Amino acid sequence: MKQPSDIEIAQACAMQPITEIAENTGIDGKWVEQYGRYKAKIDPRLLQEDGGQDCKLILVTAITPTPAGEGKTTTTIGLADGLRRIGKKSVVALREPSLGPVFGVKGGAAGGGYAQVVPMEDINLHFTGDFHAIGAANNLLAALLDNHIQQGNALNIDPKRITWKRCVDMNDRQLRHIVDGLGGRVNGVPREDGFDITVASEIMAVFCLAESMADLKARLTRVIVGYTYDDAPVTAGDLKAVGAMAALLKDALSPNLVQTLEGTPALVHGGPFANIAHGCNSVLATRLAMRLGDYAVTEAGFGADLGAEKFLDIKCRAAGLSPDAAVVVATVRALKMHGGLSKADLGTEDLAALERGLPNLLRHVTNIKQVYGLPCVVAVNRFPTDTDREISLVIEKCRALGVRAVLSDVWAQGGAGGEALAREVVRLCEEEEAHFTFSYPLELSIEDKITAVVRRVYHGSGISVSPAAKKEIERLMALGFDRLPVCIAKTQYSFSDDPLLLGAPEGFTVQVRSVRVSAGAGFLVVLTGDIMTMPGLPASPAAERIDVDDDGRITGLF
Repeated sequence: MKQPSDIEIAQACAMQPITEIAENTGIDGKWVEQYGRYKAKIDPRLLQEDGGQDCKLILVTAITPTPAGEGKTTTTIGLADGLRRIGKKSVVALREPSLGPVFGVKGGAAGGGYAQVVPMEDINLHFTGDFHAIGAANNLLAALLDNHIQQGNALNIDPKRITWKRCVDMNDRQLRHIVDGLGGRVNGVPREDGFDITVASEIMAVFCLAESMADLKARLTRVIVGYTYDDAPVTAGDLKAVGAMAALLKDALSPNLVQTLEGTPALVHGGPFANIAHGCNSVLATRLAMRLGDYAVTEAGFGADLGAEKFLDIKCRAAGLSPDAAVVVATVRALKMHGGLSKADLGTEDLAALERGLPNLLRHVTNIKQVYGLPCVVAVNRFPTDTDREISLVIEKCRALGVRAVLSDVWAQGGAGGEALAREVVRLCEEEEAHFTFSYPLELSIEDKITAVVRRVYHGSGISVSPAAKKEIERLMALGFDRLPVCIAKTQYSFSDDPLLLGAPEGFTVQVRSVRVSAGAGFLVVLTGDIMTMPGLPASPAAERIDVDDDGRITGLF
């Protein structure tokens, strides 16, 4: 019998009205704004009125991703469902999917199998319009900037030193580098321009780190869009753009409440990529999850060297959060790819390839435990082709580091397949104390902070900074931005900045190509290797397989 697809499983779910989910979670109806029967926004002012205590915060991260897949979001959702099944009140906090990967490589991004958030089609497509609002706010600022120059340029802005890009939530490589304002004076000032994908825009970062409307507006005010002929920064505040931008973001700022297939409340809000941005859902959603449950389960994008590092060094630092434990998701299949096996051969037992790939998992685990001081469990996301000997090898190697590896079968069994993982997470929180710390202090110089991440988290030998990046660093130091954390943009496929270096490479040098400030977000963006902030579509994009029938039923999302 054919296994149903993710979207078929999601469409067969009998969802509860979102008002019931809210009520069962302890949310008073006055804070709930419905978006249809199965989605709602929760007024973040609930946090100001409610005097409850924050619950345990669990971070789910993963090994370095491969084409074989790791199932991090699926495990996050299944863990939350598993915690409910063993009697714990859990709330899951996730990022919203970007249309880029939905129509590009991955397809849908709301979990998989029997561990999903629903309504799956809505979440993967327009949802409640948050990304549209973020893109509109970003592009309003771009329009006001160019209009200011067109109308006389009272701020003395140098068109050649504009740093602000437009954005669109789509993989569109054609828009990476463009020239606009052509066609004569009435059509604007000709200049070089470009687009980022919306999830890499600073507005997305500001949106996800803001803790209130007042904080949002303060952050927007600090956003730097370019420099004057006299080398002074020009901000959104200087352009008088903040009020209108905040108006566009007003409704989006409220976290979205949906549910898992098993009725566990899920807050899905914000969605920066972890390879080119800071990779975490909104602070407001995380805080709400921590206020509404016994356990708040959240994820960070891609491998622990990217998403977890940024969650811990940027988000937790900015918001004053302190996780209680971490889960590192791994699959035997992915580890064998890190050991040099081709994707076509992953269904065959190969202990030698697995042993060669295991250092990737062990390095992530060591970082979580030793660099960040967090109790840790490995979730082995089991596939039918995994053999008992392969599973035993993973468990044995993790045990040598003092870490338990627990089988997770949430894709096939939902919360029931996550109960063992849930029990281990509870044990970690009750029996092991977290000694959370950051991987670097803010007092270090910009280059030393980047070097600290490269050496301590990536295990490289150091960095090589381009002449252009050195000039940018000097300018940022002169402007007083040298005490900000760093958000390193690099390939997700390797600890290094070379996507072909799999496993656990050492001794490599990370090439720093550019350093720029996201003053509103409160961090420095460090571009390394060949990383780009506007992805492209693959040769066979997922969009070619997505359709909708005459009854409005969507197919092909995954």
